[in-house]
Order: sequence, then C-alpha cells, then structure tokens
Amino acid sequence: MRALTLRTGLEFCEQYPTPEPSPGEAIVRVIQAGICDTDLQLVRGYMGFQGVLGHEFVGIVEEAPHHPDLIGKRVVGEINAACRACPVCAAGRPTHCPHRTTLGIDRRDGAFADYLALPVENLYPLPDEITNDQAVFTEPLAAACQILEQVSLHETDRVLVIGDGKLGLLCAQVLQRTGCRLTVLGQHPEKLQILADRGIDTSQDPTSLSPGFDIVVEATGTAGGFTLARECVRPRGTIVLKSTYHGQTVVDMTALVIHEITVVGSRCGPFPRAIALLREHAIDVQSLIHQRFPIEEGTDAFAYAATKGVLKVIVEMT
Repeated sequence: MRALTLRTGLEFCEQYPTPEPSPGEAIVRVIQAGICDTDLQLVRGYMGFQGVLGHEFVGIVEEAPHHPDLIGKRVVGEINAACRACPVCAAGRPTHCPHRTTLGIDRRDGAFADYLALPVENLYPLPDEITNDQAVFTEPLAAACQILEQVSLHETDRVLVIGDGKLGLLCAQVLQRTGCRLTVLGQHPEKLQILADRGIDTSQDPTSLSPGFDIVVEATGTAGGFTLARECVRPRGTIVLKSTYHGQTVVDMTALVIHEITVVGSRCGPFPRAIALLREHAIDVQSLIHQRFPIEEGTDAFAYAATKGVLKVIVEMT
C-alpha cells in the first residue's frame, strides 16, 4: 500500500506492507487524515518513532472479524490501543495502559496510508450529517473536550486560552459553550478572527490582560507558553496543559508551591462528546482547513503544515 513513513526521514513509500489485524482488530481503509503538531514534532525526533505517521483520520471498515455489522461503516478511531487486561485497564484508565500502543505515535503504524489497523472497540461509526472534513477533527476536538472532564468551569470563571493554533482554537470553542468569561491570547490576527467571529474575546498583547485568571489553558506547544500561563493565573488557580514539548522544559516549581497552583495535564478525550458537537455543527472546523494534498505529495504536505501560520493540512488517500 501507499504510506508516509518516518525512518531516517519522512518519505513516501508505494509498496509499504498492508497491516494484518491482530485478534480483536479491524482493518480500516483511510479516506483522509490530518497533520497535527504532534506529527511535526515526531518528524523532528519526538518519541523516537519510526513507521507510518498520522492519527487524525476518517475511513471505511473493510475487515472486522466477528463484527460484520461494522463492514462498510465510515468511522473514526481512538488512538490508544490498550491491552484491556492489566490493572490499569481494569481500573478504567485504558488511555494510560502501560502496554498500550498509540496510532502513528508509539509502536503502531498510523493513518497516512491506504489502510490502518485498530481494535474494534476503538472505532466509532459516524452519522451521515458529519462530513469527512469534519470527521478528521474528531480526535483533536475530543482532546479539547477533555478539559471539561478534568476541570469544573462556571460562568463566573475568568478563563484564558494561550495559543491560536489548531488545538487552541478548538479548546476556545469548547470552553465558550460553558458561558465562562473567556479570552484567547494569540499571535495571528487571521486565526483570532475565526474566534472573534464567534463572539470570543481575543488579544495579541499579553500586557493588555489583567492578571488573575481562574483557569489558564496552555496550548502554544512552546515552553514559553507555560511561563506565560504561570504569570496569568491567580493564586490557587489552575493551569491546564494541552501542549507536549520536545526536549526538556525549565519550570519554576517554587512559584507553583508558593502560589498553590494546580497543574493539570490533559491529553486524549471523549469521542462521543466530540462526535455530538460535530453532528450539531456546534464547532467551526472548516475554517481551520488551509490546504489538502494527495498522499503522493505527503512530504510537501508536511513542509506546508510546518509553515508559520498554517492551520490544518489534510492528506487525501482517495
């Protein structure tokens, strides 16, 4: 099959082995997949991953042993393939299974290919109301929804999202639905305009913000974002980290202790909640798509996605 592979570098392969399903797995024919910041970090060496990249996808189930009802269904899928047998899984924390593999990130070939394999239990059939373009955003939108699974927000809360990248824009739209007093801090007027058009307050100047936010969501993907979050949050406030960082980050732990700051790591989230929001057209994802490429031009797609100011780039298999 065709695939975008990462070995010594990113390259397009025309004859990559088609995946063979393990017990309990389905084979999905990929329609299209989105490039995210994690993919770009993997190319730069994050996690030391080798294989097929990609984890934001929509596709059609072609093989599903013992699950004929899934054949032909259009699906999205959770990216963590857990063992479902260890104590962590038994405790209801499969996304933190110590034996898990992660689609296109850790020991499991991903979605920038004609086919991928995932456990049947990871797959979610899509309603007809959701387009393929919308479906590609299910995984990052679920990650944005995870904030509400971890932190209680109220209408009186002052909330700041730092970062106007793809994930920051999704987080802002999800948080707006709580009625909180929301502000988004970014660097790109054209990106912030997407939120301003939805009635969300935005700023490009950190000095214009009054400090003392109850909750700060850090979604810049840069170490400096955490420092800024610490400066903006109030004592006994909460910082939610949506960024992953390549390399080490210096943190002033003493300041966190003195000001009794709660730091919440936030990663993957609930797919059903994300699918419901997409079905209701409650979240604008179409404005986040900047370009699309056929898989044969996948290396060009990654180069374009790494360009400053670019949002979502889609790689099409069909």
